[in-house]
Amino acid sequence: MRALQFSEYGPPSVLHIAEVPEPHAGPGQVRVAVRASGVTPADWYVRSGRFKDWIPLPLPHVLGADAAGVVDEVGPGVSGVAVGDEVLGITDLARMGGANAEFAVLALWVPKPPNLTWEEAGGLAANAETAARTLDLLGVTAGTTLLVEGAAGGVGTIAVQLAVARGAKVIGTAGERNHAFLTGLGATPITYGPGLEERVATAVDAVLDCAGSGSLPELVELAGDPRKVVSIADLTADAHGVHMSRSAGPGADPQAGGGLAEVVDLAGSGRLSVPIAAVFPVEQAAAAHELSQTGHARGKIVLTI
Repeated sequence: MRALQFSEYGPPSVLHIAEVPEPHAGPGQVRVAVRASGVTPADWYVRSGRFKDWIPLPLPHVLGADAAGVVDEVGPGVSGVAVGDEVLGITDLARMGGANAEFAVLALWVPKPPNLTWEEAGGLAANAETAARTLDLLGVTAGTTLLVEGAAGGVGTIAVQLAVARGAKVIGTAGERNHAFLTGLGATPITYGPGLEERVATAVDAVLDCAGSGSLPELVELAGDPRKVVSIADLTADAHGVHMSRSAGPGADPQAGGGLAEVVDLAGSGRLSVPIAAVFPVEQAAAAHELSQTGHARGKIVLTI
């Protein structure tokens, strides 16, 4: 099968399409014929070598954490899904990849809502699980005032909407061009950058850092306690007493399977949108990674296979 891989760490230009053996569904897994698959910041972190000392990987390596497609293999011990079903989900994250390919094995999945396009479905699962996991860690419920740093990105847009659906008040940081967009998602927008405390101008109960832009000292000051801050993007989090949440590698948090279902149910009922920053054919994956690396993609970047 065709798959997106890299054989050496480096810039987006190291990405290439290769013929690789097809994977097969093991116990508790399903295999899908992939229609669309997401690109996350973790993908370019892995490709660039940023994680190589933390999570060593054998090379060449196939990228991609989430995908949507049609089930064509059901592994032992799996029930409630059959060949031909349309699903979206996440690969076995111990592999740190495998979804940017013609066939992908999913370890966590839910039915694809019929109202979602393949591109929306292909880019939803990883962001949905991450948003749900981090909001659960922060204890976000009705009445919580939540600040989302980097609210216009892939995880941020889902976290904003999920928090609003749970009854929270959400403040989201973004560039001015994305303020109206965030208002449409239910957040109060403010501009990111130095002086954030003055612009927030209210007490916050919890902070989710999706940006990794070096703002943790100010975010901790805003929250009043580093335990009220969770980051998914700042590798210096520990130095600030902040929990760095991840679902793979050393110190990983348990996956939020129920949270994935919660988000997909909201999307299926039209109460949550799946903003797509851009869609690229897998042959143009280098351009997709370049866009992701800017840190200014509004929503999720998706590859069609």
